[in-house]
Amino acid sequence: MKPVEPIYLTELFPKLDLRLIELLNELSTEDWKKPTVCPLWNVKDIAAHLLDTNFRRLSWLRDNYSGEPAEGIDTYQGLVDFLNRLNADWVKAAKRLSPRILIDLLEQTGDQVFQVFNSLDPHAPARISVAWAGEDESANWFDIAREYTEKWHHQQQIRMAVNRPGIMEREIYFPVLDTFMRALPFTYKDVDAEKGTLLRFRINGEAGGEWYLLRDDRRWQLLSEAGGLCISEVTIDQNIAWRLFTKGIDRDEARQQIVIQGKTELGGKILGMLSVMA
Repeated sequence: MKPVEPIYLTELFPKLDLRLIELLNELSTEDWKKPTVCPLWNVKDIAAHLLDTNFRRLSWLRDNYSGEPAEGIDTYQGLVDFLNRLNADWVKAAKRLSPRILIDLLEQTGDQVFQVFNSLDPHAPARISVAWAGEDESANWFDIAREYTEKWHHQQQIRMAVNRPGIMEREIYFPVLDTFMRALPFTYKDVDAEKGTLLRFRINGEAGGEWYLLRDDRRWQLLSEAGGLCISEVTIDQNIAWRLFTKGIDRDEARQQIVIQGKTELGGKILGMLSVMA
């Protein structure tokens, strides 16, 4: 048995940011207006959202400035509603910005965010926790990994909208999946099972891998390696895995494209997993 280990992704940010800038520089005027899988957001709106996340990171981590405080939020849904409102406010204001300005600012701030992340102790407490993994306090490495998945999956949404190839090579995509799967124990937290119950989750493809859930006395533990009989095995193709975990595909449609062996109901709980705040 081998528990999952921390993921250190800071050095991948410049590569991912460069791919984004190259992509945006190729877009036509009509490309910027194309709808995406995000309801109400077109390509330009997603680019603006990515810029907002850079601005917020620099304000929080470099300048110790939080702006509007998240006061009176005592539930997960309350936090989601607060973040959705912040996102919507920014995207609306950014409609007056040109694509050229967005690209310039994304390029400038992306490098600054990388420098800030590179200065952090990866094992020190993060300013914000990874709530979709059920954590009240997270280490910096996990918060940084979460931010990496945000940058990757929003860029992927743009690529889908403008019919460009996705970034699916293992070096860049596997860390996204490995981070997303940290939501499994939280997804299964209310699922009771006998001690020793073992589940396997496999993502097929060049960037894929295997993860396991093992039930102990009180909770589910996420493992990267495990021995023993799995009472349920789930197989998901890498092309739909990220969409499933980010609300980018209908659950019923996704169910038709995944394979569940053994106890179907138990394995099928992954269909309700979200690795984003939504």
